[in-house]
Amino acid sequence: MLLPFRNVVLTGACGGLGQALARELIDNGARVALVGLDTERLAALAAGTEERCKVYTPDVSDGPAMQAMAADWMQRSGPPDLVIANAGVAGGYDTAEADDLAVFRRMLEINLLGAATTFQPFVQPMRAQGRGALVGVASIAGWHGMPGNGAYCASKGGLIRYLESLRAELRGTGLTVHTVSPGYIRTALTAGNRFAMPGLLEADAAAHQLLAGLAARREKIVLPRRIGWLSKALDLLPASLHDRLLRGQPRKPRVGEAGATAIPGLPGLPGLNSQKEPPRR
Repeated sequence: MLLPFRNVVLTGACGGLGQALARELIDNGARVALVGLDTERLAALAAGTEERCKVYTPDVSDGPAMQAMAADWMQRSGPPDLVIANAGVAGGYDTAEADDLAVFRRMLEINLLGAATTFQPFVQPMRAQGRGALVGVASIAGWHGMPGNGAYCASKGGLIRYLESLRAELRGTGLTVHTVSPGYIRTALTAGNRFAMPGLLEADAAAHQLLAGLAARREKIVLPRRIGWLSKALDLLPASLHDRLLRGQPRKPRVGEAGATAIPGLPGLPGLNSQKEPPRR
């Protein structure tokens, strides 16, 4: 597939969907800013194409750090024509547990605030060039709540509403805003899930479908489409039946439990504050 994107900024490029997106974009000849926290993985992606790619390791929720990254990339390559806010983390959540409040806060910082800090430095330069696409990778989980997964659902639901607002704000400026809602993708992030994952996609297939949707200028992309129909069908059920069905499923592991993935920058938990990025999407 020949892609129209020549200058790309991609966050969450270290694992799963991010790596698959990076590989396809690089293979298509794009210049790519690879943003993540695992320097070794990013360097491996850029190997052999260093003249077109550069590795950056800011915390996506750190506005000044993201602005510095953007300034450096635009000095090298000019304003991008595609920015993909893909960085995200997941984990189970229990409102009864005081320690989980820190998990909720950090998930919002990465999954929701991280998209805004990713887009902010590029909006004016892209608007000045009169073209470009801003892409937020949300989730089907943002369409409705799921027991034991409230923090993740809230962060992705908030991201969907933020992207809707941004799309309306930028309509007619030459910039387009795209909301991507994946279902389940086979990555380390879903490896610990103990519940059914209908429509499970391989990361390479998901990346290909996402980029094809962007090339076709689709503003809402669901991966795969059938998982969106299933999610909408669940919403047609009475609330009591809907909740009973979902409560019968095993819950996503909380931080510290077997199968849970690390959340970078989470205070008070050893091993989670390093620059080694956990597998994402």
